Amino acid sequence: MSNEKDTRLVYSTDPKLNQKCPKCRELESECVCAPEVDAKSYKFVAVLRIEKAGRNGKTVTVIDQLPKSELFLKDLTTKLKKKCGSGGTYLMDRKEGVIEIQGDKRELVRAALAKEGIKSKG
Repeated sequence: MSNEKDTRLVYSTDPKLNQKCPKCRELESECVCAPEVDAKSYKFVAVLRIEKAGRNGKTVTVIDQLPKSELFLKDLTTKLKKKCGSGGTYLMDRKEGVIEIQGDKRELVRAALAKEGIKSKG
């Protein structure tokens, strides 16, 4: 006889047992993803700056020192891109999260961050 931990669910009609993790696509009972951290519970100040270097002269607004939470960064990036009407991306640096918005959109980004309750400087 095998232990409970040695068995693996093959098929079930129970919808609760068939729920899969959106990231790794494994069953939730077998998910190995790290739990998401609630970024709004941390106190942080976002740093805004403009960069041109390495982008063929194109200006990019960079938002630095954000919490390193993929869900938070993805959601905030989507909101900022819609507010600014331009493209952008998010990166997870070694210690922090970074959002890049195309163009010099500092004022729009600052207003959008304030609306979200995030303090900013720069």
